[in-house]
Amino acid sequence: MHNIETLNKFLKDELSATETYQQALKKLREDAGLGKAEDLMPIYEAHKEAVSSLQALISRLGGAPCEDTGAWGTWAKLVQGSANLLGKEMALKSLQGGEKSGAEDYEEALQDTELSSDIRSLIETKLLPAQQAHIRILDRLLGGGTD
Repeated sequence: MHNIETLNKFLKDELSATETYQQALKKLREDAGLGKAEDLMPIYEAHKEAVSSLQALISRLGGAPCEDTGAWGTWAKLVQGSANLLGKEMALKSLQGGEKSGAEDYEEALQDTELSSDIRSLIETKLLPAQQAHIRILDRLLGGGTD
């Protein structure tokens, strides 16, 4: 049960990320002055893949994948919506904050000794490396990295 609860928490976070990126992409497409939406598409697609992976693993473990983001998703959309109004840099910083929070959640989960090897492997080989790559991309878009 602990493993399914952990996976569903991650799933809610990833669903929230996809919704938040959809919102940011929509804003970028509406306002060409904010930059190119194409820069964020790979991150959005990676979060969609993470959702699929988590849903499949939850189902394989006999659990029921959650279908919405709950209060955290509502909060994330509110924060991103506000950041979008303030311009490209704030929007990107908001997305970066979400990515860093997600990476920290995955790193923290790896410290959980009750975590199954399937979940640990998914985090180590797919979820955490993707989060780290997203952070590097957003660093570069913000002008603070060399990716």
